[in-house]
Amino acid sequence: MRSLFLKIFLSYWVAQALFLVLAILVTLALRPPGELATWQTLDSHILNDAVAAYEKGGTEALRSYLRSVHDARNVHLYLFTQNGQELTGRKAPDWVEDVLQGRKRTADSFWGRMRPIQFLRQSVQAADGRRYTLVTELPPGRTAMFGPHGVPGLGLLIGLVSSGLICYLLARYLTAPVVRLREATRQLAAGDLGARAGNEGRLTRRHDEIAELVRDFDTMAERLEKLVKAQSRLLNDISHELRSPLARLSVALALARRRAGTDAQATLDRIELEADRLNELIGRLLTVARLEGDEIIQRTPLDLAALVEEVVTDANFEAQARDCRVDFCSKGEARVMGNPTLLRSAVENVVRNAIRYTREGSVVEVRLEPQGDPPGSEIALRVMDSGPGVPEESLDKLFRPFYRIDDDRGRTTGGVGLGLAITERAVRLHGGRAKASNRAEGGLVVEIFLPALSAEGEEIPEEQPAPVAGDRA
Repeated sequence: MRSLFLKIFLSYWVAQALFLVLAILVTLALRPPGELATWQTLDSHILNDAVAAYEKGGTEALRSYLRSVHDARNVHLYLFTQNGQELTGRKAPDWVEDVLQGRKRTADSFWGRMRPIQFLRQSVQAADGRRYTLVTELPPGRTAMFGPHGVPGLGLLIGLVSSGLICYLLARYLTAPVVRLREATRQLAAGDLGARAGNEGRLTRRHDEIAELVRDFDTMAERLEKLVKAQSRLLNDISHELRSPLARLSVALALARRRAGTDAQATLDRIELEADRLNELIGRLLTVARLEGDEIIQRTPLDLAALVEEVVTDANFEAQARDCRVDFCSKGEARVMGNPTLLRSAVENVVRNAIRYTREGSVVEVRLEPQGDPPGSEIALRVMDSGPGVPEESLDKLFRPFYRIDDDRGRTTGGVGLGLAITERAVRLHGGRAKASNRAEGGLVVEIFLPALSAEGEEIPEEQPAPVAGDRA
């Protein structure tokens, strides 16, 4: 049982029910024997009258008297001599013999007090010295465990229901802030920096430890939102500010080419290459800042297989420079709800990254197939290269901005560590996740999982794990 609410509710309710039942049992066990004394007094009078009727009129008079008492009080009576002979001549049931011999539970025992009076046994000695014993079975309605003369069934039911209601309200009062805190934590982990747990007015009036925890969480979330927004705003501002001098640098470079001789062309080409790289870096920075912001992306139903096939076609052209090729295989439908531009950028970054690091003359495999639970609830895209792979301790860092395993290799390939970061953020905006792992035969596998689109145009719900953060570029 994982639910804290159920644990608190059931434990309190069971405790209350046990207390209630115990209180009833103790009350019944210790109740004064007033009813027992009344029946014993009445039974004593019946015994004396029965003996007198027998001595005066014999068996017929005794039968007549016992029948009249039975009709009047609905009790069963048996009169025995000291030798165990039933004076009316009837065959006594087994329970009568048990009561007569003392083998039947009596009302004077502890458990007899738990139930209403059922059997009585009294003896009297007549004037002639003979001893008579009367066995009495009281009315059947008085032998029920629950009822007006036993355990109060209606009262017990009311007690259980009322205690259950009180325990339910108490458990809800204790766990409601925890439920809101958990939901706000999930929203915050999913990227909703505006999620708060203490928005309800009732919680603001509470001053216990749980309420203080919720308020501390809201303070932390507010501070985190400000820091992330400030970082994103700074990144965006810096990127925009760099665009102006870069544009002037491009103009100055074009003028320098006109005036410089052939000896300076190599240097100017190098300047142009670095300027292009800087321009690409600024563009990627702006993309990261936009994906980290609160911008709402426009999504439409699209065929992910067709989009990936276009990317693979372009990638195959680029892979010729390293004598490589990209193979694409798609299984089943791959319809998703997404933004074509962002998803194309996400896939391109992964495929180009694989081409950049795979061995020369090798094959980059791209696989697209439905999977998930229920089956087909998500689309899995796997890009597998044959490169050197990544150290295990770096796998969870690949999708971090500006993360590079080897700075020298980054300068050689031109990577700045933003490609996989853009991929992860674009996929996360679509409700998916991305992760990386090493292949057993060597190389890296980057996997992208996106919610699939049903035939009715709705995303198939599935429980998604938290996104993996970490760029190998």
